[in-house]
Amino acid sequence: MKDLRVRPSLTAVLWLCLAVALITELINPLTSQSHSETTKITVWFKPGYPVNRFVPSNAFGAALDGHEKGEVDRMLSSFWKSNPYLDQHFTGERNSKLPQWVLIDLGTEKSINVIQLNWAQPFARVYDVEYGHFSGVDDISQSLPDVWQTFPLGKVVAGNGGKTTLRLSRGSVTTRFVRVLMKESSRTSMRRSADVRDHLGYAIREISLGTLNLEGNFHDEIHHATDHGDQTSIYVSSTDPWHREIDKDNLIEQPGLDRVFHSGLTNGLPSLIPVPVLYDTPENAAAEIRYLKARGYPVERVELGEEPDGQFVASEDYAALYIQFAKAIRAVDSKLKLGGPSFQDIEPGEKIGLTPTGKPDWLKRFLAHLKECGHLNEYTFFSFEWYPFDDVCQPTAPQLAQATQLLKDSLAGMQDAGLRAIPWIITEYGYSAFGGVAEMDIEGALLNADTVATFLTLGGEQTFLYGYEPNDIIQEVDCSSGNNMHFLLGDDGNISYRMPTYYGARLLTHEWTQPGKDMHELYLATVDESESQAKRLVAAFPVLRPDRLWALMLLNKDSSNARTVEVRFHNEANGSESEFEGPIELYQYSRKEYELSVNKEGSYPIRNEPPAHWTQPGSTGLVMQLPAYSMTIIRGKGPLPSP
Repeated sequence: MKDLRVRPSLTAVLWLCLAVALITELINPLTSQSHSETTKITVWFKPGYPVNRFVPSNAFGAALDGHEKGEVDRMLSSFWKSNPYLDQHFTGERNSKLPQWVLIDLGTEKSINVIQLNWAQPFARVYDVEYGHFSGVDDISQSLPDVWQTFPLGKVVAGNGGKTTLRLSRGSVTTRFVRVLMKESSRTSMRRSADVRDHLGYAIREISLGTLNLEGNFHDEIHHATDHGDQTSIYVSSTDPWHREIDKDNLIEQPGLDRVFHSGLTNGLPSLIPVPVLYDTPENAAAEIRYLKARGYPVERVELGEEPDGQFVASEDYAALYIQFAKAIRAVDSKLKLGGPSFQDIEPGEKIGLTPTGKPDWLKRFLAHLKECGHLNEYTFFSFEWYPFDDVCQPTAPQLAQATQLLKDSLAGMQDAGLRAIPWIITEYGYSAFGGVAEMDIEGALLNADTVATFLTLGGEQTFLYGYEPNDIIQEVDCSSGNNMHFLLGDDGNISYRMPTYYGARLLTHEWTQPGKDMHELYLATVDESESQAKRLVAAFPVLRPDRLWALMLLNKDSSNARTVEVRFHNEANGSESEFEGPIELYQYSRKEYELSVNKEGSYPIRNEPPAHWTQPGSTGLVMQLPAYSMTIIRGKGPLPSP
């Protein structure tokens, strides 16, 4: 284990996470159905040309993981304010180029002809009131409306602030979504302040939206309430990161930076440290780095960002903030490598009409803005999170079958968007971002193993597995419960069970790879299955370790069928084929060692043994049985691909 990733969330909570997993196990072939045909696995190597080279202490890291109420609560003492660091005072760009906005989702289509804006200060002098819709699927949980039109009377070029009632049209417009797009600020403040940030951006106390009849009676379509859950949904482009000491949430527990570095989790090696961008300031980011340097803690990379794509943040806004944070951090330490943005996911999306969706377009515009501003060189690594399956109610077998290709397609989409040849890092990963039983079962361990090995095969550099700290089972959906975790917490506050993820992580870092700082070579392997067998359900990942032993990891993602496999090495330089030589060690992990109770409200292990391990004296003509839903590691001598 090398790197430690401390990730602040919106509340700056630090949670705990360790890196990576990959598991294997061999069971009695009679315990599951088996194909009568033999699957041939070929390890392809060209002397001196692996598909990737990696150091386990760098590739597998430990990680620590670390909203806004306002415009429609009927309280004029509260308000929303945009991020002042997106004003031209800090960005050097015209405010109209980075407009800020407030979006109202009425839930269903309503008749609208008037809006009431109770401005705080600073207020917008130039703004448009627009109505919008989706050009494709109407799903605001995934994206915002992408087609907007200004109301006939919705353009304001000389706003005066205060309580403003604006007639939007002579008739009524039927719409669900309304947006206030702010382009120029008054640069005024509610109180005399020497802090320029108080004068920048836009602030709104309250919004009402609806119709004004001929008698002058206003019908408000917005639900105003002090409780956030009872309010009409409001989305904003940014939020002022200003906060007070009394805003601290005393119910949050988090390890401090000193605790983390003194815990031994980092093994004294350089860590990947994040700084929040959307909800903090460049000054605070610099202070964090300054503190770490003063304490002598080794830091190599700094991740800038906290899932901006999942919070509907414009890529241009994030780029403008990224530039400022990079400048502040480099003033403290110019040698640090900066990157991000910690994408919530990297799903390819699609193009609906003329509007592209998905993360590739977001990345493309982000990189374009950095380049336009002359700061593309400040972006030195690409980071994202990988929780591929949101629906934990669906069967796991089809999900596991598509997992490998989903990661390949997603990364290919990011490359098509202009991702340069810089390091790729998965800074969080697991089966799902929602609690599901698969995370506590063999399926979760298989997904973790496949994610790491596939990512390294594609050229990835580092992975950070979420869920290192002992944890509880959570139920977020009616159909299932679970959690991404290594250890299940008991009622007494101690670890009650080691989970499949734990055993997988240990197999990955101690058996598939050789612990330490020495270089490993990863090669390709093909799985030759007949047409009668399911495709892509067996995966193979060969590693040549520093001790000159081959370690082949085999994953059988078939939920009901075992596989019989034979392994060959093919030297692409001279065309020769060979096998493992002499005695081999084997590790295998399947349902023979682990079984989970069936209880959607809180499953627990009813059989929980470590992976099976044995040594086989001779390897000539080796034929292996891979149980259904299993992971296997074969380690021994083989041909050495010396150039």
